[in-house]
Amino acid sequence: MLIAFNKPYGIVSQFTDSGTRWGTLRQFGFPRGVYGMGRLDAETEGLLLLSDEGPLSFQLLNPKHGHRRRYWAHVEGIPTPEAMATLVDGVTIGEYRTQPCKAWLLDPQPEVPPRDPPIRERKSVPDCWIALELIEGKNHQVRRMTAVVGFPTLRLIRVQIGDFELGSLPSGQWRELSVADRKLAFAGATSPPAPPKRAIARKRQSGQSRPR
Repeated sequence: MLIAFNKPYGIVSQFTDSGTRWGTLRQFGFPRGVYGMGRLDAETEGLLLLSDEGPLSFQLLNPKHGHRRRYWAHVEGIPTPEAMATLVDGVTIGEYRTQPCKAWLLDPQPEVPPRDPPIRERKSVPDCWIALELIEGKNHQVRRMTAVVGFPTLRLIRVQIGDFELGSLPSGQWRELSVADRKLAFAGATSPPAPPKRAIARKRQSGQSRPR
């Protein structure tokens, strides 16, 4: 089973209590036995895959497989061409040099539903949405990358994994991926996994909790 979930702001990518003010995945009624494939921090929204198939995590998360993940970052300021080129080439975060990636200004700018709580905005400073496509996922990497080039991230949403797009899936809701969806999710990986023999499409809405 492979599930796509539109993770809201304020939710950690785990089922156990984090001991913080953040909520957990437990409240969204996922089937027993699934777990998050990779993590989105509590302040990052968007596409999170969950599965009960262990080998999929290795296929998805190991950078040697070249598996793409796309993010939309709402940044403070309007990045210059030079700043975008620096992101593409890679930046130094602490002692780590990020791998080359794709980065571009979104044109037209997307219409994204407001976040709860709303982002901080300064009327005297413009802002815009940019896209970044990475094949790695270090801790807070996108936020740290945009900060290095001088354009702090105000809001971050993962919108795509492989060729599978988050699309219109509402925040806080999830659905099981079809065989075709799975192929999209692992498109571009050097060693994509074989689909399971059984794929049953189901949907769940937030609030339909199920004990684990």
